[in-house]
Amino acid sequence: MEPSENRDFFRRIVAMAPMATGGNLPYRRLCREYGAVRTCSEMVLAHKLVKGGERPLLRHHDLETDFGVQLAGKRPEVMADAAVIAVEAGAAFIDLNFGCPIDLVVRKGSGAALLRRPRKLAAVVEAVRKAVAVPLSVKIRLGYSQQEINCVKVAPLAVAAGADAVGVHGRTRSQRYRLSADWSLIDEVAAAVAVPVIGNGDILTCWDLEKRRRETRIESFLVARGALIKPWIFAELKAGRPLDPDVPGRWAMMRRYFELACEHFGDDEKGLTRVKRFFLWHLGFWHRYYRWTREDFLAAAPSSLLQARNPHPPADPMQQLLASADPDDHQLIWQRILDKDHPSG
Repeated sequence: MEPSENRDFFRRIVAMAPMATGGNLPYRRLCREYGAVRTCSEMVLAHKLVKGGERPLLRHHDLETDFGVQLAGKRPEVMADAAVIAVEAGAAFIDLNFGCPIDLVVRKGSGAALLRRPRKLAAVVEAVRKAVAVPLSVKIRLGYSQQEINCVKVAPLAVAAGADAVGVHGRTRSQRYRLSADWSLIDEVAAAVAVPVIGNGDILTCWDLEKRRRETRIESFLVARGALIKPWIFAELKAGRPLDPDVPGRWAMMRRYFELACEHFGDDEKGLTRVKRFFLWHLGFWHRYYRWTREDFLAAAPSSLLQARNPHPPADPMQQLLASADPDDHQLIWQRILDKDHPSG
């Protein structure tokens, strides 16, 4: 693609964010069925990929026609080699992770650690840009800590080095996923660069998206935890209104994920062991779903409803089960999915 086409690839989209564990192939397919675009792999460690590891993370379904691979690492030449491998495996775009807050990654100088080394970060971008011609995005945070906010400095360096888009998570590395995202700083990044800026942080409802579009320059968005809580969020955001499923609808969603996971991992004993592990992990987010209203959204402002919890425990036993955080209840839900012992629409 030409540089302008690469940039257009990231304009005016509402995409599923790259997510560790949550971005597994079956869940990406589920979200695609609800309208997600620009699906991306889980974070791939570049040094492991060039040594022959991480290959399963490059797998994607044929329907993921715009699937990308997210790479993390600190050595420009290794990141470049990894990008070539990813493109040869079918990646339609590459995303460079300079925002991962995980201690193990940061201690090795990758992820958010590179926010403290902007020129090194730019060198990584430049090396990858020279190695591959596909659209190239970078993912950053506001800064390493509240005292080291430098996103407005880092983003132009990344763009000058060849990035076609900049994804900005509206928190610092130190904040991890606590507190509400700061979209005013994401907006400042958008004012500082001529490429698409993809805003990320706290999009859970159609009103969140409406607010960010109204109050900022941002036109493209990444949805992360919102998609883990309710994968139908992409259809909801497109429609511009809540699409709250009833109880049978929520069971149907879980059943569909189970089917996609079995297709991917297998439905034999070994496969079902993996399916169960992922299914129970997802239940840790699915149970947080609540039918928030616009009034709830306005009352919570400026805080995000992603930081809130169900204020009114349901009276209905089935709804209580679906809203439960108890691991025993999650085991029960898993068994009912296995036995097809659940409501159906």
